[in-house]
Amino acid sequence: MRIARLFNRNIIPMVATIFLFLMGNVNVNAQIAISSDLSPFDYAKQKEYEIGGITVEGIKYLDQNVLIMLSGLNVGDKIKVPGDRITDAVRKLWDQGLFENVGISATSIQGNLVFLQLNLKERPRVSKFSFEGLRKSEADDIRTKINLTRGDVATDHLYIKTKNIIIDHFSEKGYLNTQVEIKQTPDPKRENYVDLAITVDKNTKVKIKNIEVIGNVAFSDDQVRNAMKDTKQRGYLNPLLPLGPLVVNTAENLVTMHPWLALQGIENYFLDNYKLRIFKSSKYLEAKYKDDLVNIVTKYNEKGYRDAIVQSDSIYIIDSKNIGIRVNVSEGSRYYFRKIDWVGNSKYDSKVLSSILGISPGDVYNSELLKTNLTYNPNGYDVSSLYMDDGYLFFNAEPVEVLVDNDSIDLEIRIREGKQARISNVTIRGNTKTNDHVVIRELRTRPGQLFSRADIIRTTRELANLRYFNAENIVPDVKPNQTDGTVDIEYGVEETSADQIELSGGWGYGRIIGTLGLSFNNFSLRNVFKKDAWRPVPSGDGQKLSVRFQTYGKGYMSYSASFTEPWLGGKKPTSLTVSYFHSMYSNGKARSDSTLAQFKTNGLTVGIGKRLQWPDDFFTLYQGVNLMRYDLNNYSSIFNVGTGTGFFNVFSYNINFGRSSISQPIFPKSGSDFSLSLELTPPYSLFSSKDYSTFSENDRFKWVEYHKWKLSTSWYVETVPKLVLATRVKFGFLGYYNSDIGVTPFQRFYLGGDGLSGYNNLDGREIIGMRGYTNESITPLYYKDKNIGGNIYSKSTIELRYPLSLNPSATIYALTFIEAGNSWLGFDNFNPFDVYRSAGAGVRVFLPMFGLLGLDWGYGFDKVPGIPTANGSQFHFSINQSID
Repeated sequence: MRIARLFNRNIIPMVATIFLFLMGNVNVNAQIAISSDLSPFDYAKQKEYEIGGITVEGIKYLDQNVLIMLSGLNVGDKIKVPGDRITDAVRKLWDQGLFENVGISATSIQGNLVFLQLNLKERPRVSKFSFEGLRKSEADDIRTKINLTRGDVATDHLYIKTKNIIIDHFSEKGYLNTQVEIKQTPDPKRENYVDLAITVDKNTKVKIKNIEVIGNVAFSDDQVRNAMKDTKQRGYLNPLLPLGPLVVNTAENLVTMHPWLALQGIENYFLDNYKLRIFKSSKYLEAKYKDDLVNIVTKYNEKGYRDAIVQSDSIYIIDSKNIGIRVNVSEGSRYYFRKIDWVGNSKYDSKVLSSILGISPGDVYNSELLKTNLTYNPNGYDVSSLYMDDGYLFFNAEPVEVLVDNDSIDLEIRIREGKQARISNVTIRGNTKTNDHVVIRELRTRPGQLFSRADIIRTTRELANLRYFNAENIVPDVKPNQTDGTVDIEYGVEETSADQIELSGGWGYGRIIGTLGLSFNNFSLRNVFKKDAWRPVPSGDGQKLSVRFQTYGKGYMSYSASFTEPWLGGKKPTSLTVSYFHSMYSNGKARSDSTLAQFKTNGLTVGIGKRLQWPDDFFTLYQGVNLMRYDLNNYSSIFNVGTGTGFFNVFSYNINFGRSSISQPIFPKSGSDFSLSLELTPPYSLFSSKDYSTFSENDRFKWVEYHKWKLSTSWYVETVPKLVLATRVKFGFLGYYNSDIGVTPFQRFYLGGDGLSGYNNLDGREIIGMRGYTNESITPLYYKDKNIGGNIYSKSTIELRYPLSLNPSATIYALTFIEAGNSWLGFDNFNPFDVYRSAGAGVRVFLPMFGLLGLDWGYGFDKVPGIPTANGSQFHFSINQSID
């Protein structure tokens, strides 16, 4: 008779037969199955056998030699009967999780030799799997996470892991009651394979309805709740339910001359009944909840409650859709700094260090402020920066509480200055497209220099502003070597696409316009004639080449090209820019037609820009020379300059003084951008004694003269994590030298709309976008169809920005805004308080191939005289910040 020993997941089933071996030290008999032609053993006497051979039965996909090795049994091993070697072997095989049944039988006994057979039944393997109860997008997300593939062994561990991944996935989305069931059915086409049907029931979303706070005295319940950054209770809006009692109580308090009680009642009404949740959801995430408990303690510590703790917390179920959280805090006493001593400092005097630390005796004890001002303060200076910016990389400051006396704490800050460290090696990693010299010239950290943390931060900013790399993934790796006082620095970068394409057909100014534009922002001119460099264009040298073509049938056509070398000569950050522009607009008549009206423009600009060292190296200076010629033929009916026929020449000099310290170009979180420019032509009329009041318009404007001033400022502040406040102010003034000539009809300002320049930008006009109003509608006399523009404009903008995605392949952020602006013709009409106002919201999407695209909805609050439809609800599309 043959008896098999079987195992399942939880127990080792015992077969009631004659036993060969005793199982361990437990008084339960276990056995090896014996072939029916073998004589039974005498189990009362222990006998030693030698394993004469081992075979494996029932295995199709696994290596037999590996399985024998995993069992721990080897040919030649001595085993005692009864004994525990066979039991251990069965357990080891079962623990692999690969088998449904595990058994060991003796196939032959020859004297003291026993021949064993491992009887195994493999678990089935996964053939395919499907989801029930999920949308396709949800199933795709889950499929990526569970990482199930055909051929995986269908073990209990696999099922449990799959269930947990799915449950965790939906728990993060607020589905705390998610249930998962996995059913397996045999695959009729493949032996020992199964199909899995994964049924997911998310049930309803669970929100945090209440967060109860117990034990708080120093802080209100809302203050404690606000300390929890990611754990928020559900918002609520109940404006009508308690409105009656509010009206009655307010009237009663006012009649009885208790106005403060009336105000208190109104305040309590809004606190109790209006709580909106905008940027944070009220879903429960366990990991973030634990972090938020720490945040509560941190908030108390910042206000001097150094002994504050969360004594206990609990989560309770309110109903199937809501849970509640109860947090019990122990605040402890409030402490104050009393005395701060510096020990070990020789480089800087204690008074200097104390002034930078910014903590005085009597201040509320704030361990977080102490740590920030000692180690790293992103919004100001700190003691560590003072040392590290002067080479003291190995500097360390350790604050020690030497005395706690009632509510006062004496500190001793122990300084270990160490030696100054010099930079040994600086390397770049990850620039697979951009050439090394382009990156190296932006580095502020050079071998041989003293180490400076400020230089590393500045280098990171400069690399981000190149726009060749993912700004979020620029990682400086500082590798100090304390034995020789040196440091190696490696900058890790991740290339991103810098080239852009503009291909569009749209409707603008009542016309269909087609546009094709290419911008290669990391171009390489020196490799143009190298065949292998065209992938698809020569790149890697940081130069910029742009070409653009725009057309409207046969009535309008323009093209332009520009080239910029940012490091002229390769040694200093001096840029050279050359650009050419041509446009032609006509009424569409044939050249032989006497009624043909044309307006041609040709322009050439050559400019030199450089980075300044004073007042600091954030400042830049640009100087350029502009040559432009306007060629009008029979154009007076549309453009009111003289007879509408003739040549008008512009020769101007442009100087721009600017400063930019923004953290990154696409979504800046900090810093500012300032620009003051002046463009002026020679004052031809002042060099002549001619009476220009008697000149015709053709002669007066033959050589155009003007001076044009522009100011632009922007500030960026991260008010709370990720929420950025952006403010902008712009101002422009177009002046003249000679009152007999007046303001030039060219180069004027047109305000309103999306700011996109198209065929209407023939006369050098500057189009300034303003949301909530139609294109160019906020322009003097625009409603009278004179179309002459303004010579003064101002515009102010306040935006709140929040990023939806900072992925370099698709940076997306939402914004809300308020704007005010106007344009005027002459200082007699200028009034900085007479402005048109608007507000609205929008979204920006940065795609490397297309640049920054924007869609805004704005509402203009003020009517524009003569244009009833100019204000009100307006949608605007913008390209590359044209509307800003």
